[in-house]
Amino acid sequence: MKKYALAILVSSFVFSLFSNCNKSKSDTEESSIKDSIAVKTSPEKKPITAIDTVDYNQRMIALANKDTTGMWPVKAPYPLPGALLPYNRIIAFYGNLYSKRMGVLGEYPKDEMIAKLQGEVAKWQAVDSSVTTIPAFHYIAVSAQSQPGKANRYNMRMPFKQIDTLLSWAKPINALVFLDIQVGHSTVKEEVSQLEEYLALPNVHLGIDPEFSMKSGHVPGKKIGTMSADDINDAIDILARIVREKKLTPKILVVHRFTQGMVTNYKAIKTVPEVQIVMHMDGFGSQVLKRSTYLRYIYREPVQFTGFKLFYKNDNWNDWKIYTPEQLLEFSPKPSYIQFQ
Repeated sequence: MKKYALAILVSSFVFSLFSNCNKSKSDTEESSIKDSIAVKTSPEKKPITAIDTVDYNQRMIALANKDTTGMWPVKAPYPLPGALLPYNRIIAFYGNLYSKRMGVLGEYPKDEMIAKLQGEVAKWQAVDSSVTTIPAFHYIAVSAQSQPGKANRYNMRMPFKQIDTLLSWAKPINALVFLDIQVGHSTVKEEVSQLEEYLALPNVHLGIDPEFSMKSGHVPGKKIGTMSADDINDAIDILARIVREKKLTPKILVVHRFTQGMVTNYKAIKTVPEVQIVMHMDGFGSQVLKRSTYLRYIYREPVQFTGFKLFYKNDNWNDWKIYTPEQLLEFSPKPSYIQFQ
């Protein structure tokens, strides 16, 4: 069991040095944003200004999957109209285009990767037709580093041209794009703020990774980092402001977690109509160990929605077997976000 415990506590993160060549991006026109999210109605009908709360409640109860503790579904404000959850399940490929070792997103050539992603989407849709399954690219936009760099942040911001590339790949398949940040010695507020122009796009969402938030001053990758509710709330505040200012549908915030210390004071994490929070079970290992981690840190510390990471290689190592959709849908609550690395 010790080797299993070690495996779940070790990320498959690979340090890579990249050139930082951010370019400017022109602001998205207010009218184009409105057009892209406008509810399509006939002249006689009024736009939808509120969700169907009865339907929403029923879907949340279904996600709770017969939980009897009263913890699930989580009591939270209803989302703004157009919310993705709980109406959809997101299937995301994780990684960086500069590295074949950081995740499946950059491991395969574009066409092969997209075909593989679409295959996973189809598999999940066939198993659970109660929701719509949609594809996503979960891209490491800020990578933790083993060296401080000129700014002494112990991270590297990827060039914006990579985000532009992923947006161009996402459009033909109606995929979402998640921008993931590993703050190193920086802060959530500083790193999320430099991505605001992209987060103002309707199909772009956010991921934050406490594993590489080194408040202790350690080098990323040497110890597992931590974020408090205050750090997570900083991200929520920025996303909520963008949604209000740009009149967008709710943003999704994915928070990675696989240890107790990675997220502290979870009860103080805000739930607001503009942002939907996914607490995402990260880490690899045996099925027994991964289920235990999900129960300890996701189920027993409820925030809002849940996610689960699957590793094509590391979850199939030795005598381990990667979870199937059928198996994960037996969990309480059912994960709404599935990430492949």
